[in-house]
Amino acid sequence: MSYRNKTYVAFASEDIRSYRLMEAWRDNKNIDFNFYDAHDLYVSRDSSSRETIKRNLRERMKNAKQFVLLGSTIAKRKGGDGYSFLAYEVETMVDLDLPVVVTNLNGDRTIDRNFIPKPLLDVDYYAMSVSFQPAIIRYALDNYAEEYALSSYTGCYQYKPSVYKQLGI
Repeated sequence: MSYRNKTYVAFASEDIRSYRLMEAWRDNKNIDFNFYDAHDLYVSRDSSSRETIKRNLRERMKNAKQFVLLGSTIAKRKGGDGYSFLAYEVETMVDLDLPVVVTNLNGDRTIDRNFIPKPLLDVDYYAMSVSFQPAIIRYALDNYAEEYALSSYTGCYQYKPSVYKQLGI
């Protein structure tokens, strides 16, 4: 396996605009935001079989050191439906024990269980919930993901308002 330095971003297909916005933040010289996108690896075609797509998703995730889930009501539904590719990604993320940052697409800074897929809630997975803003996502990727491996925490967490204030948001 190659060095795990990528960030895997998972989302419901209906939320792809938010993923594209994250790519725009990364590419904008005026925004301090970067991630090494695991989606650049093992590309599947629309004509690939479900098994091929799942295998490629797993390979991408095996190269990831962290996971960002674009949280929405649709992501919650699909992430827990047991069939969709998002459900497979959530299941695989848990299997690979990757730190997950749930970004609330509605801008909420608290833990919004309406956006977190049931499989994460069922296993009491240590996850960090943040608003969908580049500064706090970057902060979580730089800090929470590093402490994840050393932590015995379970369940969902959020940053205190003072962290947002410190980041100027």
